[in-house]
Amino acid sequence: MPTPLDVVIVWHMHQPYYKDPLKNEYALPWTYLHGIKDYFDMPAIVEDTPGARAVFNLVPSLIEQLLDYANGTAVDPFLEKGMAAPADLNENDRIFLLENFFSANRQRMIEPSRRYLELLCMAGEGKPGSARDRVRQFSDQDLLDLQVWFFLAWTGEAARQRYPVFAELIAKGKGFTAADKQQLFGTQRELLQAIIPLYKRLHEEGRIELSVTPYYHPILPLLCDIRLAQTAMPRVNLPSAGFRHPEDARAQIRRGVEYFREIFGFSPKGMWPSEGSVSNETLAIIAECGLSWIATDEEILAKTLDGGLGDHKERLYRPWRFSCPQGELGTFFRDHQLSDLVGFTYSQWDAGRAVNDLCGRLHAIKSRVGGAGRVVPIILDGENAWEYYPDNAYDFLQGMYRGIADSPQLNLTTCSDVLAHTRFDGRLHSIYPGSWINGNYGIWIGHPEENLAWDLVAMARATAVAASPSVAAALESGRPSAEPAAELICRSLYAAEGSDWFWWYGDDHFSPHSDRFDRLFRQHLLNVYRLLGQDPPRQLLEPIKKKNPAGLIREPAALIEPDINGRTSGYFEWLAAGLYDLTRQGSAMHSSDRMLQSFYYGYNRTAFFFRIDGIQELSRLLREGDVLNLHLICDREYRLSMQKNTDEGLLQVKENNVWVPTGGRSSWKIAKTCEVRVPLEPLALLPGSKLFASITLVRDNEEIGRWPSDASLMLQYAGAEIELHNWLI
Repeated sequence: MPTPLDVVIVWHMHQPYYKDPLKNEYALPWTYLHGIKDYFDMPAIVEDTPGARAVFNLVPSLIEQLLDYANGTAVDPFLEKGMAAPADLNENDRIFLLENFFSANRQRMIEPSRRYLELLCMAGEGKPGSARDRVRQFSDQDLLDLQVWFFLAWTGEAARQRYPVFAELIAKGKGFTAADKQQLFGTQRELLQAIIPLYKRLHEEGRIELSVTPYYHPILPLLCDIRLAQTAMPRVNLPSAGFRHPEDARAQIRRGVEYFREIFGFSPKGMWPSEGSVSNETLAIIAECGLSWIATDEEILAKTLDGGLGDHKERLYRPWRFSCPQGELGTFFRDHQLSDLVGFTYSQWDAGRAVNDLCGRLHAIKSRVGGAGRVVPIILDGENAWEYYPDNAYDFLQGMYRGIADSPQLNLTTCSDVLAHTRFDGRLHSIYPGSWINGNYGIWIGHPEENLAWDLVAMARATAVAASPSVAAALESGRPSAEPAAELICRSLYAAEGSDWFWWYGDDHFSPHSDRFDRLFRQHLLNVYRLLGQDPPRQLLEPIKKKNPAGLIREPAALIEPDINGRTSGYFEWLAAGLYDLTRQGSAMHSSDRMLQSFYYGYNRTAFFFRIDGIQELSRLLREGDVLNLHLICDREYRLSMQKNTDEGLLQVKENNVWVPTGGRSSWKIAKTCEVRVPLEPLALLPGSKLFASITLVRDNEEIGRWPSDASLMLQYAGAEIELHNWLI
């Protein structure tokens, strides 16, 4: 009988370390919310599905936070304001509810409840005015219903099936009582207490494998030697202070493994290094710490092998062996396309169609490469994609597990089982230094904000070593200090080395909460100086994250080639594009003041590309007959008029105050987002020129929205030479 193709699914479970070391409270509630939704649902779905198997990679600092909530010791302003009686809330507290308790996917989590959607409308969805004005319309009962619905909407589908209280409250829908709310939070506390035991039991039963990440999720190669970033990015600007502390990388790994062993009672065999970031020195330390396998991205393998993958992608589908003096590590490389389909694409498909597509692709791989000694690793975040799926992806995930497990051509398994039953036929003696994003470390180093953050970590570390022999000894050994103050200093330094702060610095990503991430990072370092009894440097007292004027987040970094399908097809599709935050652009004129959220732009050698995102799925925001106009100004004024039921048309130019068509046939698609392609030829742009853009919404021949409301967005056009001047992509 032919050998089936091994399939390994790895879910990486991670949240930043939200606990403020100075206030001893949680700055943001995402660990709690993903706990009641995803960290419980994901293993529960495996347990609910015969034949299902998976690897769950748990970050120790996430486990610590989950247990803090489960034990009732977490201090979280979101929980405190959610649990408080509305009559006891002052005006600022009530405004806090309106500004924060709709933080949920509208289509999947708000709209299924008529009452929650009604409250959203009352809070200002589609209405002018401020939260301070609107909050006066909310009775105590309205606020109580909002408190319940926010936390109820975040419960997962498996949780609702196992805990009848959630289904009963959903059926009740409105008019909740204080007793209802108390029962909600009490049951969620039970659920949180069940999470870690559930993972442990499933591991013991062989249904899942548990693996680990370094304690605070740092980019290990940059801890080992920050100069390593120059391998993939020769022109990168490095921080002023050199940072080479492999002992910190070793400590983060050891502490992670030891905490994991303390919680689960056994040592993990495998590790997903934070962000899939690897280097020769990093893997040597991981092997030294006793782990037997790691996983990273296929681009790392492509850059490691002579000639890359090319037409030999079958090289991807094998468990490799990394050999070094410290030992050997089984090495898995994630299938980029399959992982991104699960993370970004299938949420918009019918679950059955998505499962059939995935299984069909796996069968096609099996037919090309065979089964003996072959493995397909699918690796992605285990929490962030599911709010975009119906019912928290319950049907899709069950169908995926069943489809793979029931196929005689496929074997759903775990990394350790693959290594135990498969002969190694590929060996690596060196690995390309990079991460799962672009095969380099550009997300975490090179931008002035990121480099300043690295310099501040280096400065705080050097200060602590010079001031305290106990800290110096603990950092050098990587072992916990017996002196409480020294141990707290080490923990604060290790927490500041976490990748999440650097993720939000620079202009690669943006978040409405980026100021809180900035503050948390600086608080960890301020804690070092506080414990040392020293005054901190001035830079730590000022925000590192700078606000760009007029909502500019970043300028384009490379040529792009997006699919014009109205949906984000993958993480990298718009990563190199320029980006504006339209929520900082002032209000529109009428009822659509909060409709649009962000505006992406970029180009290749023949076309300009635009992407317009709404506060929810754009095709649902726009009515039949609405016209979304893209206005462009360079030497002349151009306009592209778009509607939902069309997908191409001619770019128009204004001549003698009349709009006339150009020869530039443009295409667009309005679905989840609006994606647009405009040919460059009619715009006649020269490298180094500027293009000004704005968007208007016309309904019943009346302009009801304009973004920005005052001045157009200024778009820089560097031409085809852009990639000679940027290293991001």
